[in-house]
Amino acid sequence: MRKTIILAALGGLTLLASPAGATASADDGQRDQDRAYDATQSGQSMPLPMIERRVVPRMGGSQYLGPEFRGNVYRLKFLKGGRVIWVDVNAKTGRIVGRSGR
Repeated sequence: MRKTIILAALGGLTLLASPAGATASADDGQRDQDRAYDATQSGQSMPLPMIERRVVPRMGGSQYLGPEFRGNVYRLKFLKGGRVIWVDVNAKTGRIVGRSGR
């Protein structure tokens, strides 16, 4: 009985932590990758691999964790020395426009 309760509780936590809803945009219901694709196709954004080729080498020893797309900005997440570093990049020009968590 105890195993069943623990497994049910863990299953519930898994469902609560599910990222399915986390990737949807509050304004239009599209996922980041769908919005990024649309922006790239319409010429409003550079392709993500091109942006990554510009930014990742400049992060000196940081582990690249992945991107978020926020309309006109890509937010790239890095980890270095146990600290998270966010680098905001203009999606159209590929220029770094902000950085946090140095």
